[in-house]
Amino acid sequence: MEEGIRETQKKYCSRAMAVAIVGGLILILAGQKGLGKGLVLGAIFSVLNFIIMGEMLPLRMGKTKGPAIAAALISVGLRYVLLAAPLVIAIKFDQIDIITAAIGIFMIQLVIIADHFRQYLTSPHKKSELG
Repeated sequence: MEEGIRETQKKYCSRAMAVAIVGGLILILAGQKGLGKGLVLGAIFSVLNFIIMGEMLPLRMGKTKGPAIAAALISVGLRYVLLAAPLVIAIKFDQIDIITAAIGIFMIQLVIIADHFRQYLTSPHKKSELG
């Protein structure tokens, strides 16, 4: 199971960082350094969050209810703090845009949605027999 998690992490994390770096570079070349920095910063923390989530998943398996709930709460709490970091950094430093940092935080989710949408469009799917 851990191998599947690692493959999924590698796939989506590398794509998310590629999108963020290309997007950030385009923004920087367009003279919007703060926007580019915010996008890349948010994406870095998005990737870290996704990796931590994947690493914590096997640790919760096979535990009794109490320890599993405690591990889940600790994991969620730590990941919330982690995801707040780019927003705090963007607030503290004027050279980083908070809006693009927030967009970057959702980079993994955006890449996953785009991947599933691409698969939907390119796969031959059957029409509903009811419609």
